[in-house]
Amino acid sequence: MLIAIILAVQYQVVGRYIFNDTPTWAEGLALQLVLYVTALAVAVGVRDAGHIGLESLVSLLPEGLRLKLEVLIHALVALFGAIMVESGWEWTVLKWSDMKPMMHVPVGMDYLALVVAGALIVMFSIEHIVALLRGEDVEPSWH
Repeated sequence: MLIAIILAVQYQVVGRYIFNDTPTWAEGLALQLVLYVTALAVAVGVRDAGHIGLESLVSLLPEGLRLKLEVLIHALVALFGAIMVESGWEWTVLKWSDMKPMMHVPVGMDYLALVVAGALIVMFSIEHIVALLRGEDVEPSWH
């Protein structure tokens, strides 16, 4: 997707400055892809436990309390992901009949990124909770 963003922006720049004909769909495509890349990156951040946390405070707690707090944190992140799925789906359905003028695709596709990212966040949070309860570590995506 990052390569497609670079190509779309490059095509737009070349069209504007060399051919004096700006392809409007290229900007729309780049913006659409940025939405999806960002949403997926947020989900990967949850997968790799890269979200904001209070590591120093949690590490000072006794083992039993630390485990409960870490499970609670991941449960709250999962709740946030579920809210993303629900609200993203509502907006997707609400805006699906509106068409983007630059690309002639439904505006609801923008909000579909929230649904996908939210579902991934819920699944990754559940993975962390299961791993915590089993006493295992979640292997990072980029190792």
